[in-house]
Amino acid sequence: MAAQFGRRLRRGATTTAVAAVAVAALAASQGPGAVLASNGSGGEPTAGSSPSDDGAPTGNSPYYYTDLPPLNTPNKPGSSTNLPVTGSAESGIPASVLAAYKKAEQSLADTDAACRLPWQLLAAIGKVESGQARGGRVDANGTTFSPILGPVLDGRGFAMIKDTDNGAYDGDPTNDRAVGPMQFIPSTWETWGQDGNDDGRKDPNNIYDAALAAGRYLCAGSRDLAVAADLDRAVLSYNHSNEYLRTVRSWFEYYRRGTHEVPDGTGAVPPDLGGSTHSDPDPGPSTSPSPNPEGSTEPDPKPSKPGGGSSTPTPTPTPTPGPSRTLGVVENAGTGKLTATAGGAFSERIKARAKNVLGGALAKVSVTFTVTGDTDARFEGGKSTVTLLTGADGTVTAPVLQAGEKTGGFTVRASATGRSLPAVPYTATVTARQADAIVRTDDKALTAAPGEQFADTVVVKATYKDAVASGVAVTAAMITDGDAPAENDKGPYFKDADGATVRTLTGLRTGADGTLELPRLYADDTAGTFKLRLTTEGGATVVIELTVEAPAAPAA
Repeated sequence: MAAQFGRRLRRGATTTAVAAVAVAALAASQGPGAVLASNGSGGEPTAGSSPSDDGAPTGNSPYYYTDLPPLNTPNKPGSSTNLPVTGSAESGIPASVLAAYKKAEQSLADTDAACRLPWQLLAAIGKVESGQARGGRVDANGTTFSPILGPVLDGRGFAMIKDTDNGAYDGDPTNDRAVGPMQFIPSTWETWGQDGNDDGRKDPNNIYDAALAAGRYLCAGSRDLAVAADLDRAVLSYNHSNEYLRTVRSWFEYYRRGTHEVPDGTGAVPPDLGGSTHSDPDPGPSTSPSPNPEGSTEPDPKPSKPGGGSSTPTPTPTPTPGPSRTLGVVENAGTGKLTATAGGAFSERIKARAKNVLGGALAKVSVTFTVTGDTDARFEGGKSTVTLLTGADGTVTAPVLQAGEKTGGFTVRASATGRSLPAVPYTATVTARQADAIVRTDDKALTAAPGEQFADTVVVKATYKDAVASGVAVTAAMITDGDAPAENDKGPYFKDADGATVRTLTGLRTGADGTLELPRLYADDTAGTFKLRLTTEGGATVVIELTVEAPAAPAA
């Protein structure tokens, strides 16, 4: 049966047999990786057709949701960075889902800027593939409450794809099924899977992971998605169908003209994704929060127009978030003084709090922490940016901040992800590694004859609070006697790289064990006792005596 596009499945009025046929024609998209067989009557690709010219994996399949956007599309050019708070239910994107798309866009901007991935393209594909994770039915980490699974790819109406993951992702050890809000075939996920929420896992059921994986998949090769032809090729590589391309393109333009954030679980869910006509035996709505706060059932879709296309639907009204759910401010949640020694961890962790416009705590707000300024300090894992959700008390704590070797001040900013609210600045300072004591490791007499080299080298060890002080800066200088010692221009000396005489050395550092071995010392023609002073960062000092004398005359 050729796929039918531009129509929704009817519910309630059809028999089980008719519903089954409809499911076969319009069931879940397989996302990257699956191939739909076609009789050729609908202009759809046949099995094995090439999706793109760059060799990327294909995704030829029917897909979940085929209605086009409402005719009364938003008319707010550029509003994607200044989101309106109200609008059509179809233009509302659940908070975590929207945050995931924007985080993926930022990640690609950092790692593949030439691709120019717009988050609205991910939103369009997410709408078509899963109705924005079934209206944002995700937990605080962005994972769907129950798996979103496509039909079994057993060759009956869809391609035959034998199991590639032993059922690990799709629960089917015989055949593959597409998985998650962006509908990845398990074998494709193994190649393209990402950890988008920095939890150490690559989970196709997590919207952050799936959105980042979809972004990288769309950016494969040398695509520039700001170029229309490249964007079309990217979408066709995801699902090689012209109808799919037109539908995604329509939603892409719709979201570009304006959208708004709605709370997770309250997004508009296409009737096709509600569960009763889905081929997934356990689609999840019965165990997931209802998208309608009052618990009412979803309305039947409007009748399709003759000849394809759909009439403008009257979607289930999405409640405008009230004051208790409207983000008012992100503030410092009592973070203490942020100081650390170079190379060490900041003992204080950065905390932020989200409040609604009434001043109450607001949970599940996406907060992005960003390290800024001239510093090599980073969060755990070497990250300069992390995004987390606030907890039930409205607070969120950033990962441990690790100081680098660069000393001085810098700033960490906490901001509501994708919002225009002011960021919260946190000032942090990295101080130099210090030692409060430095001593010689032996007590050998250091002597040399005039014009000769000292036989032994000077080795010292630095400590701080009785612990090894590694990486501490040390200055070594030959000094004069008296209450105000200065650099001595006579007596022992060091040599620089060119062999020139040097009596003060800077830039020395203790090793991992806190020890430092000085370069070789040489004596000039002046005999006598001289002083070598070593001073550490932190003010610890040690003065070492050096003796230059002629060797004793042999006995007669």
